[in-house]
Amino acid sequence: MNKILIVGGGYAGLYTARGLERQLGGSEAEITIVDPLPYMTYLPFLPEVAAGSIEPRHIVVPLRRHLKRTRIVQAKVTNVDHANKVATIQPELGEESTLDYDVIVVTAGSVSRTFPIPGVADEAIGMKTIEEAAAVRDRLISNFAKAAALPEGPERDRLLTVTVVGGGFAGIETIAELRDFATHLLSRYREITFDEVSFHLVEAMGRIMPEVSEQTALWVVEDLRKRGVDVHLETQLQGAVDGVVELSTGERFGSDLIIWTAGVMANPVVRATDLPLDDRGRITALATLQVAKDGEVVPDAWTAGDVSAVPDKSKTPGPGGFCVPNAQHAVRQAKLLAKNIVAVLRGEAPREYIHDNQGAVAGLGLWNGVFQKGKLAIKGPIAWVAHRGYHGLAMPMWERKLRVFGDWWNQFWLGRDIVEISDRERPRVAFETFASRPKPKVDA
Repeated sequence: MNKILIVGGGYAGLYTARGLERQLGGSEAEITIVDPLPYMTYLPFLPEVAAGSIEPRHIVVPLRRHLKRTRIVQAKVTNVDHANKVATIQPELGEESTLDYDVIVVTAGSVSRTFPIPGVADEAIGMKTIEEAAAVRDRLISNFAKAAALPEGPERDRLLTVTVVGGGFAGIETIAELRDFATHLLSRYREITFDEVSFHLVEAMGRIMPEVSEQTALWVVEDLRKRGVDVHLETQLQGAVDGVVELSTGERFGSDLIIWTAGVMANPVVRATDLPLDDRGRITALATLQVAKDGEVVPDAWTAGDVSAVPDKSKTPGPGGFCVPNAQHAVRQAKLLAKNIVAVLRGEAPREYIHDNQGAVAGLGLWNGVFQKGKLAIKGPIAWVAHRGYHGLAMPMWERKLRVFGDWWNQFWLGRDIVEISDRERPRVAFETFASRPKPKVDA
């Protein structure tokens, strides 16, 4: 029986495991996934979670529920010695242990890539995890509540100022959804006016959303500005100490909510392996998704998703000739990856990954979106419907799809839910406040 170890349970890890379960019999392989988290997160829906359109738990897929024959190990991989086919893992509690394997699949995904800008590590928050998206939603609502009780002044302005750094798809969808959500909150917090709420998008390049045409990108910028977003192009964030945003243009302003979406990098777990990496810290691979060093296959090692440098053999290859880190590639690579592993185990030849770009689609708040495929560009409500239709169907597992569509249906009739429960991060505060404690002993 072949022991297959999958490092990472995100898009690529989940779909690879499902494919292997379907194609390999129980006596052919023992499949194990190691990941610190017990679920996979559908990242394209994070902006809608932050805007209160989708319940946070509904965009995560519990691995134990949907992988019937795969062993789930909730732990960190701290070392991979592929030469000896041994991985070292560290669970949250207990001692390190080792797992031996025959075939390894590295699908550990990516993490937020930041720069050593003063204050960013202490003040900013990413938009890469479900926990971050839920926290952003709670923070925005909480800030409205706090500001409504304050007189005009710097503190009120700071609470009502949101800054998003990064003009890629993640940044644009985040600021557009939050701007739309903030406009809705104004109907509930009548003490606050539209002009008091400030949204800033900071992008170092001269344009946003490189995946779409320049004309479409300009339309999105104009649309954001009409909705009250200050778009700062060719501008760099130079500081965020104590929540004071400093831009390369010299502008300074207080912002209680600073969201970083300026790029991702391969999960640093790959640095604790003896697998070959490129200059960006990604595992080098062939188009067959086999790990390769200088073009030569590393036996029994495979990779896919954001953590890998897979050649893009489509008609419009990504930067540097490699597949860009997005959900389309991760899911499609994983489906082929499972087939290729099975093929090699059975003495057959693997196939190359060739991507047929389905276009780019983004949601810009309720009833507003943009879609681009080749020279075809659609904007407004039709693109918004396309966005929800595409991602709703792309959400893994039918029980999760139904939960997401149910959220949208309920919101259509009942409106957004504006309850924030940020205190869930400190759930014992109320109990500790009123709990009786033993009286101090009195000396004789």
